Amino acid sequence: MSNYKIETNCVQGEYRPKNSEPRVLPIYQSTTFKYDSAEHLGDLFDLKAPGHMYSRISNPTVEYVEKKIATLEGGVGAVLISSGQTANLLAILNITSAGENFVSLSSIYGGTINLFSVTLKKMGIEVRYATPEMTDEEVEALFDDKTRLVFGETIANPALTVMDIEKYAKLAHKHQVPLVIDNTFATPVLCRPIEYGADIVTHSTTKYMDGHAQIVGGAIVDSGKFDWKKAGKYPEICEPDESYHGVIYSESFGEKAYICKVTCQLVRDLGVPMNALTAFLLNTSLETLHLRVERHCENAMKVAKYLEQNDMITWVNYPKLKSSPDYELAEKYLPNGASGVVSFGIKGGRKAAVKFMDSLKLAAIVVHVADARTCVLHPASTTHRQLTDEQLVDAGIGADLIRISVGIENADDIIADIQQALDEVVKCQ
Repeated sequence: MSNYKIETNCVQGEYRPKNSEPRVLPIYQSTTFKYDSAEHLGDLFDLKAPGHMYSRISNPTVEYVEKKIATLEGGVGAVLISSGQTANLLAILNITSAGENFVSLSSIYGGTINLFSVTLKKMGIEVRYATPEMTDEEVEALFDDKTRLVFGETIANPALTVMDIEKYAKLAHKHQVPLVIDNTFATPVLCRPIEYGADIVTHSTTKYMDGHAQIVGGAIVDSGKFDWKKAGKYPEICEPDESYHGVIYSESFGEKAYICKVTCQLVRDLGVPMNALTAFLLNTSLETLHLRVERHCENAMKVAKYLEQNDMITWVNYPKLKSSPDYELAEKYLPNGASGVVSFGIKGGRKAAVKFMDSLKLAAIVVHVADARTCVLHPASTTHRQLTDEQLVDAGIGADLIRISVGIENADDIIADIQQALDEVVKCQ
């Protein structure tokens, strides 16, 4: 399917039914599979033959959708798992052990910061944050012989900073470690990080890929381009795995070594697969991804321009605005749009922000983003409230920041709702 444009692959990627087969991807709602011989099943468990052993590890419906997402991102393989948070966790655990560390941009999702700073710390894995103020030399000083990867988000949630992918890819590769990028907000429709040097791409499929606030899921995509053996620091991939009778992933699976290890070892041991029904629903949403993302971006740009001209708004952040400090990066990496998320501040600070949100009628206050329906949130007091004041600053989140996820409704109706809510704020001042 690599010869087709991304729009075609969203609709028909990977699942190509043969004569008299179902036109729509079937739901293989089965935990187990039948085999003609014990020998064949043994070969499956030794990773010597392709096929499905158990739906905790793989499933035909899930596999088709994994292949579609890998195709959309330009990778060699993908694995679907239970959530975006799990995707980032496994992406790191797959190549990092206790006593080792990794470098992460500080401007990332608050839940991911907690995962890195608290949960991984308990596992003996250290995160070292690179803040926006750091010089290249200061960032380089974070690396040592125990550093195993660099992590960042294409478009940070909710700071909306745009990652300079090529810069961090060169930095990571200079130290012979892979670049892992969470591409949730951009989706492969707007940016394909692998084309700019990223090695591993993760997603919360709960967001734009689903786009309807119905299913929770995550994905990891392997570019197949990182040379694990040459790097000389990844025994997990380049030395025998005793849990599979000494299989060496780099030798048995070549360019798919990383993603095969995630699937066969971590998903198996931690029990975090995506189920068949969720994968089926995700595939249905993927078929309209390119259409929805285009409308999200179009509406978000209209809302951002409206807010920029409103006297009640103290500041607006949307990467495609010429006033954005990341405008040039957005033009480079996100030429067709920067998702549907806009952040801004209202005169009156936190109190005004709360009144504004309580006054909205069309937009809903929800702990979610990237829905077809417009929604808003005050991150500092909700999704990011577990962060310290210092961490909030590093993540680009002020007390007055409101995040609006612009939906695919009529843009005029969205703007009218914002205006009437701002009018209510004025009445209380």
